[in-house]
This record gives sequence, C-alpha cells and structure tokens, in this order.
Amino acid sequence: MNNQYLDIFLEESKEHIQNLNDHLLELESNPRQDIIDEIFRSAHTLKGMAGTMGFNRISEITHEMESLFGDIRNGKIAVSPEIIDTLLESVDFLERLIEDITENGEEGDRDINIILEKLKQNPGASAQFKEPEKEDKKPEANQNFNEFEERLIREAMSKGLFVWEVLIKLEANCLLKSARAFLVFKTLESFGDIIKTKPIVQDIEDEKFDDEFTVYIISAHDKQELEKSLSSISELRSIQIKEVEQRSFEGATANSGESQKDTVACTVDEAMVKNTNHLKKTSKTLRVDIERLDKLMNLVSELIIIKTRLDGMDEKTDGQKRREAVEYLERITSNLHDAVMKVRMVPIENVFNRFPRVVRDLSRELSKNISLIIEGAETELDRTVIDEIGDPLIHLIRNSVDHGIEMPEERLKKGKAAQGTIKLKAYHDGNNVVIEISDDGRGIDLNKVLKTAIARRLIDKEQAKNLKESEIISFLFEPGFSTKEKVTDISGRGVGLDVVKTKIESLGGGIEIKTVPDKGTTFLIRLPLTLAIIQALMVMVGEEKYAIPLSAIKETVIVASRDIKRVQKNEVTCLRGKVIPILRLGELLDVKSNGNHTDDLTMVIVKKGERDIGLVVDSMIGQQEIVIKSLGNFLNNIKFIAGATILGDGKVALILDVNTMF
Repeated sequence: MNNQYLDIFLEESKEHIQNLNDHLLELESNPRQDIIDEIFRSAHTLKGMAGTMGFNRISEITHEMESLFGDIRNGKIAVSPEIIDTLLESVDFLERLIEDITENGEEGDRDINIILEKLKQNPGASAQFKEPEKEDKKPEANQNFNEFEERLIREAMSKGLFVWEVLIKLEANCLLKSARAFLVFKTLESFGDIIKTKPIVQDIEDEKFDDEFTVYIISAHDKQELEKSLSSISELRSIQIKEVEQRSFEGATANSGESQKDTVACTVDEAMVKNTNHLKKTSKTLRVDIERLDKLMNLVSELIIIKTRLDGMDEKTDGQKRREAVEYLERITSNLHDAVMKVRMVPIENVFNRFPRVVRDLSRELSKNISLIIEGAETELDRTVIDEIGDPLIHLIRNSVDHGIEMPEERLKKGKAAQGTIKLKAYHDGNNVVIEISDDGRGIDLNKVLKTAIARRLIDKEQAKNLKESEIISFLFEPGFSTKEKVTDISGRGVGLDVVKTKIESLGGGIEIKTVPDKGTTFLIRLPLTLAIIQALMVMVGEEKYAIPLSAIKETVIVASRDIKRVQKNEVTCLRGKVIPILRLGELLDVKSNGNHTDDLTMVIVKKGERDIGLVVDSMIGQQEIVIKSLGNFLNNIKFIAGATILGDGKVALILDVNTMF
C-alpha cells in the first residue's frame, strides 16, 4: 500500500474521529438537526475513505452508524444517553482500529460483531460494551507471538539472552494506571528491549485495561535484578516474572497461515528502535496556513538575493557595502527564524479537544454532574510540546473530576451548585504558555498532607511547624506520596503527581498548585513556546563554555567571599534577607575552575517555583540565542546536562539542566 495515501488517510481519519466525538457530546446536550447532519457526514466520509483503502471493518461499523443516524434523523429513534454511549463506544472502537493501522499498516483481527449488534439493536437496552478478550488467557504454552517477535526471541536465545514474561498487577485503587505503567516501561527499558505488551501499548497509555498488564522483554539480566528494580515502584500489587521457553511458541508460525517470505529480517538490536516507535506515535504531518508559507518563501528569496549581492562584492573596496549587506542578512535570518517558529506552532485545541469526552465519561461513571469550560484553545504552542503535554493534562483533569469535585449531595450541603465546574485555560505570558486547570471542588486539606509527610518521615514535627503553605503543597510532588491509607476526604492529588511533574520539567516547564479549602484547586503549568531555540546566558567555567536557559535565571550578582557562610556543611549566602544555597559549577561538573575561592564570586541566581539557587561561575559572556541539539541515545541521561548547542566558532557548549540541580 502506498504510504503517501496511508498517511493522508490516517491524518484525516483522526480528524473525523475527533469531529464525531465533539458532535456526539454536543448532540447529547443539544439535539439539533444540523448536528445530526454533521455527524452523518463525518461517518459517511470515513466509510468512503476506509472502503477505498480496503479497511472493511471500519466500513462496516460506520455503515451501521449511518443506519442508526438515519433512524434518528427520520424521527424513528429519540436521542438518549444510552444511544450516545453506544455511539461513543463505536467511535472508540474505530479509534482502536485506526491505531492498529498506524502501528501495523492493517486493521488487525479485532472482533467487530458485538459492536455491530449493538448498533443494529436498540442501544438503550445494551450493556456497557467491552471488547471481547482475545486468546491471552489460554494456557501459558502459547503467547501468540507474531513472526517478527518469534525471530527476535529465537535470535536472542541463540545469543544466550533471556526472554522474560513480566506480569504486573496494580493496586485496585491506583488512580493513574498509565503513569505507573510508564514507570514500569522506563525501568524495564534500562534492562533490555521490550518486544511485546498485553494489551498493546496504546491501550495501556489510554488506561484501557483493568488492573494488570504483561510485558515481554529480551534481557541479559536475571529475574532477581528485574524484580528488585520493579519493587521500588509504588502501587504495584504483585510482580510475576517467568522465562519464555522455546517450545511456548513453536508451531505458531505454521498455524498462522502467513507466508514466511513476507517476514522482514530483523536483529535483536533493532528491537529498541521498533519499540520506541511503538511506544510514542506522533503525527508526521502538519497543516500550515498558506500565508505563513508565502512569508517563508519571500524570506528565502531575499536570502538568495543577498547571497548574490555578497558574491559580487570586492572585499578590499566594498567594506561599507559589505557591512550593510551583513546587517541586512542578520535581519532576514531573524525574520526567517520567527517565520519557521510560526510554521511549527499548533493551536493547543489539538490537545484540549479530547478533554470534554474524558470529563463526560468520568462524570457518568462517578455519578457526578460536571461541566468543562475551555478558554484560550486558540493559543499556539510548538508542535513538539503539544505532542508531549497531553498525558500530564489528562492526569490532572482526571484527578480534578475524581477527587476535586464533590458528589452533588455534598456540594448542595456546602451551599454550592450541584454541578461542579472544571476550567481549562491557556494564554501567552512572554515567551511562555501558561495552562491552568482549576476546579471549584473541596480543595486540598493541607493538614492531612502535613500529617502524611510526617508519617512518611519526609519532615519531623518541629520543622513542620514553620512550613509555608507552598512548602506543604510541594510534598504532593514526592514520588509515591499518597494519603490512600486514610479516609479519602482529602483530594488525594499526590498520587502520580511526581510523574506529571517530571514530564513537564523534561519539557523545560514548571508546575505550581494553588488551593483554597472548599473553594477549589488550580494547577498552573508554565511551558516554553518552543523546545528548538531558546535565549540563554553563556558562562565560563574553567576553559569550558556553558549555556543557562534565560527562563530559569532570576538575576546575576557579585557576592563577596566574606558573605559566604556554611550551614550543615553546605555553602549559603544571604541576599536581600533570603538565604540562598550555593553550588560551585566547577565542582559540580568536575571542571577545573580558574576562579580563586578568596575573590568575589560571580553568581547566577536560578529559580524553580519559589526556590532559588546560586550557581558560581568564573565569568559571564553574555546573552545569546541558541539552537538546542540532543546529545543522542548514548548520552541522554547525563546528570545536570539538558543538551548541547553549536556556537558561532563551531565549538560545542553544553546546556545546563537547572531543574536537576534542585
């Protein structure tokens, strides 16, 4: 199949799926003929596209959806929550089929008969749809590996490597199942290559599984090492690891009915590449306003003109003209940079538009009445940030629905409206985009948070007496921090917040929490507009140049050596009445510093929330716009380093990761 047409099909199918989701939710609250017509058009278009591409399962489901909408349009059936449930379940099933096509280039073997029957009969009488379990629960002798996986396993065994089947069971009250699964994947990836998961990774990411999942990993490490590492992850009820033996998949190829010649040869070393692609699927296409492309084209034309102009100049006689041309070139490249950044910008509504469905489904499941208000969906953000921010936002919204908003009876007793409100708001603030998720629920019980922190020995009772509100709230970001062992009157937002925070900080952002008892809670996320080009302060440490992102810098100061004090063997200084810890970058990065410890110190004060740290450098070079380059897979976990940039003289300067220094 032509990949060009497949990519177009996938991109447009996802738009139609989103369109169906949006209009079905609107139809539930406001049944109008024009909405029914719009849904009918989307289903019909999707059916035609799928039929053209040969995806028959999608065609059959959309055909039955069309029939049901025909009855609604003709007045034979009235719109009801049960019908909307069935149609949304159908859309979910279509989405899974499209995910299968994205992963494998084909629809897979999902059984569509049950969903077809639900659409044909009266949907109001149907029970909640669950996709039938496949043959995962057959005897362990057959894990249903496909030919590609079998080749990897055979090759691994021939090299003396282990193939482990890791069954993970989560605690029944685990709120962020996908976050825990992410930590399991991250831990296992350090031991080898994941070749298969049950259910598929996309379903695990979307929390479309019960309380357990299975991971198959090729590794040189033994069972005990894996168990020891996994046991450090909280909220895992049990970990079962056993070895996959050769006989468990022998004969599967012969029974599969597939031709051996169609199998692509692949080495064990390629598994990680395939696995990485499998774990994170982002769209390869981007829709761009034609005016932005025209501006880009004009700037490129000007570049060609100035290049021709420079080529025709004599270096000796045309010095003034050459300087003018270089200044003009500088203006063009600056404009070109702005234009390219705008091309990469995508409205944040691409992320926000999935949340009304999340809130609607959770509200029905928990018998709560919740409205979602979205503001600033047109705010633009770099595509790379957009692709990564969705999961943390979903976790925060789920927490607000599940733990922030009270039950209707409880709200009425407090004098509130029975319907709770969650507001999702985005806006620009300088070179950052701010996203606020706020609810009008019960807020966070700071006393219970503090008691839990003391019980977990994160702080002692004496120190706890002097803590500010922001310092108490910061305990929620501690790994595994939870109050689940107590009566869950507290909102319980600590569960999984460590994962959310880590993700946001990996994007160069930060997260804050504001809460008022019985008034609600606001999560405030601040993200950079782009991850590609940033403003940075260049500093010298010894003979090395380093870049510190300007967004993390509070100020630069000169501190006299006599003002440096020691508290518990750590250096601190007092700046305008505030005690600031000091880190000497030369010692931290193991670089021989040129500075004298008896001289005045050049210090860059960096911030993270309300906390400050002073970084001691030898000298400051100045502010510069830098292009961030990744260090690659071999060097991606180096402490204190976020990446690198290439300077004007061709040398490489490392970019400091300020967050890890806190």
